[in-house]
Amino acid sequence: MSEGLKERTAKGLMWGAINNLTTQLLSVLIGIVLGRLLTPSEYGMVGMLAIFTAIAGSLQESGFTAALTNLKQATHREYNAVFWFSTLMALLIYLLLYFTAPLIASFLHQPELVSLSRLVFASLLMAGIGIAHAAYMFRNMMNREKAITSFFALAGSGVIGITLAVKGYSYWSLAWQQFAYITIINIGRLYYVRWMPSLKVDFTPIREMFGFSSKILVTNIMTQVNNNVLSLIFGRLFNAGAVGNYTQAAKWNTMGHSLISGTIQQVAQPVLASISDEEDRQLKVFRKMLRFTAFLSMPAMLGLALIADFIVLLLGQQWTDSVLLLRILCISGAFLPIQTLYQNLFISLGRSDKYMWCTALQIVVQISVILIFSIWGLQVMVAAYSAILIIWIGVWQTMARQLIGLRFCDMGKDVMPFLLSAATCMIAAYYATSAISQPVVSLAARIVIAALLYIGIMKAARVKIFDECMNYFLQHIKRKQQ
Repeated sequence: MSEGLKERTAKGLMWGAINNLTTQLLSVLIGIVLGRLLTPSEYGMVGMLAIFTAIAGSLQESGFTAALTNLKQATHREYNAVFWFSTLMALLIYLLLYFTAPLIASFLHQPELVSLSRLVFASLLMAGIGIAHAAYMFRNMMNREKAITSFFALAGSGVIGITLAVKGYSYWSLAWQQFAYITIINIGRLYYVRWMPSLKVDFTPIREMFGFSSKILVTNIMTQVNNNVLSLIFGRLFNAGAVGNYTQAAKWNTMGHSLISGTIQQVAQPVLASISDEEDRQLKVFRKMLRFTAFLSMPAMLGLALIADFIVLLLGQQWTDSVLLLRILCISGAFLPIQTLYQNLFISLGRSDKYMWCTALQIVVQISVILIFSIWGLQVMVAAYSAILIIWIGVWQTMARQLIGLRFCDMGKDVMPFLLSAATCMIAAYYATSAISQPVVSLAARIVIAALLYIGIMKAARVKIFDECMNYFLQHIKRKQQ
């Protein structure tokens, strides 16, 4: 990378990491409080609606964030068109979901979902207004501003959710928390972007970008279906308590892998798109991002699996069934940031078609497999779902080889050392603490031992990506002190 690109990427990664780390830590604190105040069944009520809000959100955004980012120059004309499209789409989707709420409640055998879903879906109206501003911040890598906005949105909505839960509002507290979060984050976007739409509506840019964005839209919908299909299937096959246990486990797994995925995603497409016409640099830059992703995701997610018992320790015995589910999800979660990086590569090169078909086939296979394994129960279904996700990395790699010439052996050299190192550290930490009977002491010891072992291996092996990360942060601290 050139120095300018290196510095831009490093700053983007740093603020992306700060954004994701602070919001995830705050999410953990809020989640602990709400987990103690609410039951698995109450979580399950909102969890059953996740797939509907996720698909609706994808329809509103329609892939235009990626389309705007790939443009050589994005003007007011393009942003204004996206604003009015997403706003009008949000209104149409809300009206559709409002009137179909009784059908959703009937399908899931939960009459209470009629009124609850109408509040949850109302957050879509607020989300639609902020899509153009979010796209502006993403294209320009305004990660510092995003970090500040996310922090205040999460803190404010968390206070609202906890207050309502304390007052006995049950699952309504989660619905109002979600609505408040989107409202506050939109206010932050409007404050930092300072761009206002005009009443001169011209949808010509929508038609011009739709050939590319439509494939992103279809892929995003399929991805959201894939990410939330287990909650929907469990809601149909099992009771609300089972859905709540899965939702709790999935929430912690998502917080873990999205910390890395979110950090990478905030810079991957903008950076890779900026060098899309430089074939020699593409492979070099992508492999460096791949090593950095594996360096972070493997110890983070396998470490989360190692200490999954914290759910019971923090939230209470009613969440015991979530522990094994979390461990299973974390193993596949270690590979999700790598999958995200591959997806951003395809998008940055304008190959939304490959992105779409590869994702579509993955989803068909995953859903087919979990339905086949449904007779063996919830845990086996989750394990089958996770196994396919890991195996599918090979398919993404096959497509990447066609695009930028990345060989399987090179991908293995970039990923496997971190996977093996992290797995070794977690296994060693587990057996080293197996005799400790105190849960708090055991979890703390596992974290310390695993972290020291991993850092020790990185230093002993003189891993370049580790040294570069340490040097950058040390230099950044020195500049701040001067």
